[in-house]
Amino acid sequence: MSSDRRLGATPSCADDKDPESLGVAEARRRILDTINPIRSSVRLALRDALDRVLSEPIVSPVAVPGHTNSAMDGYALSGDDLPRDQPREYQVAGTAYAGGPYPRPCEAGECVRIMTGAPMPQGTDTVVMQEHTERLTGQRIRIPPGQRQGQNVRQAGEDIAEGRMVLDSGRRLTPADLGILASLGIAEALVRRRPRVAFFSTGDELRALGDTLSEGDVYDSNRYSLYAMLKRLDLEILDLGVIRDDPDALETALTSAAAMADLVITSGGVSVGEADYVKDILARLGRIHFWKIAMKPGRPLAFGHLGDTLFFGLPGNPVAVMVTFQQFVEPALRYLESGRPWKPLVLRARSSDPLRKRPGRFEFQRGILSHDQDGQLTVTLSGRQGSGILTSMSRANCFVLLDENNAGVDQGAMVQVQPFDPFYWD
Repeated sequence: MSSDRRLGATPSCADDKDPESLGVAEARRRILDTINPIRSSVRLALRDALDRVLSEPIVSPVAVPGHTNSAMDGYALSGDDLPRDQPREYQVAGTAYAGGPYPRPCEAGECVRIMTGAPMPQGTDTVVMQEHTERLTGQRIRIPPGQRQGQNVRQAGEDIAEGRMVLDSGRRLTPADLGILASLGIAEALVRRRPRVAFFSTGDELRALGDTLSEGDVYDSNRYSLYAMLKRLDLEILDLGVIRDDPDALETALTSAAAMADLVITSGGVSVGEADYVKDILARLGRIHFWKIAMKPGRPLAFGHLGDTLFFGLPGNPVAVMVTFQQFVEPALRYLESGRPWKPLVLRARSSDPLRKRPGRFEFQRGILSHDQDGQLTVTLSGRQGSGILTSMSRANCFVLLDENNAGVDQGAMVQVQPFDPFYWD
């Protein structure tokens, strides 16, 4: 028997180190290096453009604000006419409202009652807050010293100058961005076409919801987790169902999926089992760039191309599917759409648990991120960490990131954590 076929000589997912496995950072780099971002575009009404990626830079056609105006409710006057050493009385000449110019100049010894957003009357450059004035009898007020010339005034173009580039191509539009575009009078945005993603599960043991389970059967949960993660990214999604463990059926499904999508995802069938055909079919139909990563969970991950279509063959275990999607597929999809590398938020927190780990693989342990009584971030494990324990993934709101060299963490030590969604954790 040759040395590489001795019992136990072949590296497996139980090993801490596998010289054939790619490091997490290197796998991410190789993935992005192969992607040609989408260039085709569509023009959308502003309200439909949220979270879409701009195809062209936005240059402001106007100045914002379009006119010099008051930042406060108060009284407008000339800064040269402000009181110096003692309070001074002024005649209130009228009122300036937002939406139209004040009809006449403001003279020395006068002020104009002004509302927030109203254009500054001719002869004024300063606004005194109404709370800093004293109302007298008749149309008169008293202003104390200590005011500054030019205070409480928004200059024309101080936010956005006419002709300035406001938003760059490749930017994913936020709610604030839509407000900016509206303030410029822009009603539509040219954005990148959304990536089309086709996905299916593989396995003779998988059954659809509503089917009766026989011994050895399981319900297909991976497609529902994948659908939900893809849905949150606002993509065009093509669910191709479950494909049985048959080489011809798998080849047909992969060929069809590649013809209709920018990226194809499968779950299951990429390990070394006798019925794991996806990797071999991929090598025949396209190119396989790598298929093992030094990580836990999720070591068997195949990445390659079916023609010009990107392909990810994810593991079959439910947690491994979600981990590999979030760590590799999501960054690839974001880069495919925007052309900009994307990295998730990473924070530091104190571990409430001792964390067991041996060097050799990057581990993504499931945790619950919260604040302690002093307001400091802490993280505790969400339960058992097996790659099939989906309940601990459901309870978790973050990954605890333990790199390849980490040899375990003592209780109370600081660790890096990656929130699943930084806007929605308790």
